[in-house]
Amino acid sequence: MHIISLKILREFWQKHPAAESALRQWHSMVEQTDFRDFGQIREFYNSADYVPPFVVFDAAGNNYRVVVVVQYRAKRVYVRDVMTHREYDDWCKRYRTGKV
Repeated sequence: MHIISLKILREFWQKHPAAESALRQWHSMVEQTDFRDFGQIREFYNSADYVPPFVVFDAAGNNYRVVVVVQYRAKRVYVRDVMTHREYDDWCKRYRTGKV
């Protein structure tokens, strides 16, 4: 998969240096895979969740979340946000009210 954009990951780990290793590992794993659908994502990354239209990956033992949009046919993963567990909880509240 082609991941767009590494810049968002990099900006996050500059603020949270402890996340760099886990985010680099996530990037490498996703980049080397050609997902056909969400079911296949779950085979490779069983902690991933589908929150339409986003796929949410846990990273670093559930400490961080990577929120992406996957275009399966185009083989692209668009990184929309990276957040801490607490930030993700706030994001979920906004998502439920339609403010995301």
